[in-house]
Amino acid sequence: MTETTLDQEQLLPIGFQAQIDPQCIVSADHGHIVGGSPTRMLKLSPVARELVGADGRLVVRDRQSALLVRRLLRAGVAQPRPMFGPGAESVTVVIPVRDNQSGVDRLLGRLHGMTVVVVDDGSTVPIEAPDATVIRHEASAGPAAARNAGAAIATTDFIAFLDSDVVPDRGWLWPLLSHFSDPEVGMVAPRIVPLETSGGTVTRYEGLCSSLDMGRREGPVVPGTRISYVPSAAIIVRRSAFDGFDEDMQVAEDVDLCWRLVQAGWSVRYEPIAAVAHQHRARLASALNRRRYYGTGAALLSGRHPQAGAPLVLTVPMAVAMAALATRTRIGAAIAVIIMLARGQRLHQRVGEMPDAVATATRLTAQSLGFGLAQTASALCRHYWPISIVLALLSKRFRLMLLIAAVADGLVEWVRRELLNPEPVERVGLWRFMLLKRLDDLAYGTGLWQGVAVERQVTALKPVIGARGAAVATSTQ
Repeated sequence: MTETTLDQEQLLPIGFQAQIDPQCIVSADHGHIVGGSPTRMLKLSPVARELVGADGRLVVRDRQSALLVRRLLRAGVAQPRPMFGPGAESVTVVIPVRDNQSGVDRLLGRLHGMTVVVVDDGSTVPIEAPDATVIRHEASAGPAAARNAGAAIATTDFIAFLDSDVVPDRGWLWPLLSHFSDPEVGMVAPRIVPLETSGGTVTRYEGLCSSLDMGRREGPVVPGTRISYVPSAAIIVRRSAFDGFDEDMQVAEDVDLCWRLVQAGWSVRYEPIAAVAHQHRARLASALNRRRYYGTGAALLSGRHPQAGAPLVLTVPMAVAMAALATRTRIGAAIAVIIMLARGQRLHQRVGEMPDAVATATRLTAQSLGFGLAQTASALCRHYWPISIVLALLSKRFRLMLLIAAVADGLVEWVRRELLNPEPVERVGLWRFMLLKRLDDLAYGTGLWQGVAVERQVTALKPVIGARGAAVATSTQ
């Protein structure tokens, strides 16, 4: 779907609302908005300015306002605030399960009155669910096949997939279903939170850093952005958009589904107001093995979606700046400074129409530098750690740089996830957090290289250099 093919069926309904994302930069005259991913500047026409309220709220009242809201949503600078949507009777819940009767019992206790299909994927003792339709596979066919089997008998407009080890919070359904009042939305996912918020160190760390938790900020799901996927532990899909999980994938089949939906023109949304609790692993060996297992999926994804899941995505100038800083020399630092000054100048030219162009360009330049440093440090410690270890053994200069990157990456993550966490959490502590973060990255990286070796798909290790830069100027009428 593109803006040029937008037809009446895709228009947002009257009464639909949206809100300018608070993370965006709005000019003092309210005529320009900078944000989205990739970052872009939108220039609002006088008519568009009138449609955007002083508080950044937009309401669809006619075709013109519907087109404006659609463009802002697609640009990622506005977030939907739907006021209505389908009801629970429009949803069939599909629960894939293997050897987890207690989990099914617990989950069914939260789904009273809903249409439920339980797919027993080869459990040793057959699963019982008196209030649900049960499909049994005598031999395990995998989670993708189990979900597809349940979806195949659903007749409702929407299908909710819930794993047997999750427990939806009360009121979880409505915030998700309301997004389907937008005819372009094909899938919505809630936030995955820990079922237990206290316990041992591993339990507390998982509560902060679970790979299933996409964080507190809402947004569209787009490959290569802040929210690049959502896990199938809890999702709702529009049946007309769903073409099945890839049954050849035993891992990362949920990521593949997200990316196929986006490629087909559907919008995929992440809604953290809705929460579903997950039984995280409490033992270190089990948690790390799960991270390794997730890492093996990168090779499968790279074969189906080249570049979408690249471990490192940098523009050519940013890549040169990172390489120059890696030399840890005065010349390298000078090169990096020159590159960033040039980038700041280009950004200033692109946002030059804004009354506060200098401040905006400075902020965007700082953000791009920070993102480049964070990406590089993470890739060295996570995706490329086997290469990093070899280089560290061969070069004292690189060894020190790797140590700095590992400490800085762990420290930043600890500050972001624990120190500045507004939610009541039991602390892990700096040093234990940093140790677990490094083990986490080693486990994922091990799985990544394992998958590359098994699938013979080196694309999963290939960085993308030359991606489009930030601040792409567009306009809304």
